[in-house]
This record gives sequence, C-alpha cells and structure tokens, in this order.
Amino acid sequence: MTRELTTRVSGAVSGRSPRFAIRGLIVGAVIGAALLAVRVATSGWDAAGLPDRVRDFATLSISVVIESLPFVFLGIVISIVVRFWVPDRWLVRVMPRTPWLRRVTISLVGVLLPVCECGNVPLARGFIMKGFSVPEAMTFLLAAPILNPVTIITTYQAFGWNDGILIGRIAGGFVIANLVGWLFSRHPQPELLLTPRFEVACRLEAAEPDAALAPGVKLRRAVGAFAEETSTMLPALIVGSAIAGAIQVGLSRDLLVTLGSNPIWSVLALMVLAFVIAICSNVDAFFILAFGSTFLPGGIVAFLTFGAMVDVKMVTLMRTTFTTGALVRLVAVVALASLALGFGVNLLA
Repeated sequence: MTRELTTRVSGAVSGRSPRFAIRGLIVGAVIGAALLAVRVATSGWDAAGLPDRVRDFATLSISVVIESLPFVFLGIVISIVVRFWVPDRWLVRVMPRTPWLRRVTISLVGVLLPVCECGNVPLARGFIMKGFSVPEAMTFLLAAPILNPVTIITTYQAFGWNDGILIGRIAGGFVIANLVGWLFSRHPQPELLLTPRFEVACRLEAAEPDAALAPGVKLRRAVGAFAEETSTMLPALIVGSAIAGAIQVGLSRDLLVTLGSNPIWSVLALMVLAFVIAICSNVDAFFILAFGSTFLPGGIVAFLTFGAMVDVKMVTLMRTTFTTGALVRLVAVVALASLALGFGVNLLA
C-alpha cells in the first residue's frame, strides 16, 4: 500500500480532520502542562488540610501522567518515523514461505514497528493490501502492541523482573497471537473475515501503482499524523490516570483486597477493567502499577495481555476491517487464552 493510501486509511479509521487533530493536540498539551504546573507548584504545600481521599487521588493521578508522558511521546515519534520513512516492501520480501513460520515472523515485526495498538490497525490493513493473509495480519495486530520495544521498556520500568510479570506478558502475548493466527488460518475462505468494503479496497489497491510522496508532502503529513496520534493518546492517558486514582480511593479497600487476593476473581476483574478502560499499551503498565500491591501477578499479566490486544477502542477500530462474526470469535479466543495465562501465572507465583 502506498504511503498516500496509508494516510487515507488511517484518516478513515480515526474519522478526524487535520484541524480537529491539531485542536485536540493543543487541548491535550495544555491539560498536560497544567497538571505538571500544579504538581510543581504544590510540591511544597502542606496538604494536611485536604481530605485524605482528595490528596491520594491527586497524587496518584498526576504521578501516573507525568511518569508516562515521555514514553508516550517516544512511541509516537518512532511510529511516525517508521510510518513515513521506513520502506514497507522489504517486509513482504523477507517473509518465509511456510505459513506457520510466516506468522511467527510477522508476530515479531512489532519489535521493529514500535507503535501502539491504535497505530497497528492501519498497518495491519496495509499488510493485507500488500498480500499478507488475513490470519497473518491478525497475528501481527495482536502481537505488535505487546512485543514492541516501548511497551517492553515501560513494563520493565514498572515491574522489573518481579513475579514474572514482564516475561509472562511477552511470552503470553506471543503465544496468544500465534494461536489466533493458527485458528483463523484453518478458515476455508479467510477473505470472508473481512468487511465487504475493505475487501473491495484491497482489490482496488492491487490495481493501483505505487506512488512516492514528495519530501515536503511527506513532512506535512508526518506533522499532521503526530498531532493526530498525540491528540488521541494524551486524553486517553489523562482519563485513564484519573480513573486509576478514582478507583483506588473510591472503592472499598476490603473489596479490592478480596478480589485481588483471589486467584480467579483477580484475573477476571482486571480483564474487565482492561477492556473498559482501553488505555494505550505503551503506558498501561504504569496504570496497573497502582494495583500491584493489591492484585495477584496473574491478574496483572492478564490485564497487560488482554487489554493490549482487545479493548473497547480496539474492537471499534478493528470493525473497520473485520466482520462482526470474526471479531466475536477473535475476542473470545483472546479472552479465554488470557484467562488461562492469568490462572497459570497465579499457580506459579
């Protein structure tokens, strides 16, 4: 797929105009700067007069935002560089011919394409248009958010080697992605897993010659893409951090301890939370770090694995490419595999 078409597909998925993206970037930057200013200005204040819950909420929420911001920007910058300046043809040429080995290989491409799960949707669409099979694109789509270096670094920064959380996330994500790819490769007609509209787009793309963007046009579109990605990530990060703080101070500590100490309910509870909150895989480790002392390691691994592959936001984006039936089956397989992974980690912990 040409870079120009990639940009059009990305714009269609996001549904945002460049002007809207720039406004969102400005609003997100202002909110982030305001939070940073509040944190700096109030660092020496005596907070004894504030209620404990308010103080705890502000401390937790703002700390998560400030700690995560550098990694968010790093991930966005790298994704833009890869998207606009790294050729994509070589990916097809270096792939093995054996189907299962191709899926294993493409699941590791995320190491070279460190974008969050949102950015992986247009990349996966591009891979299909370039000739990759639907199961191969699914394998990439599920593995890349976990195996990309930014996610691995942030998970290590949050948990280190403690309780096998980092290893469980990396190994679990790799195995689950390839399991999904293998299961869907058994489908007799994988093209039926695609929406009719996208299948038509694939046929049209096959008939279009590749076209290189002029350097000036490429730079302008890169700046626009950066604004769009940032305007998407910053609000999600801020809202997610606030929800983390609210949950920590709003829920009963006894309830959290009861759920978190149960090897079954801890996994289920955090998987539901991961699906609903839909936070970026590049920073979700910092979000769940606040629950590290309350929930068992298996629940945290399930959160980090399931949420990076499937959440409300991702399901909406993937619906532009895959049929409803395909998505239901995909979500069911990922959920069951994540449950098994979480239970297994709890047994070993």
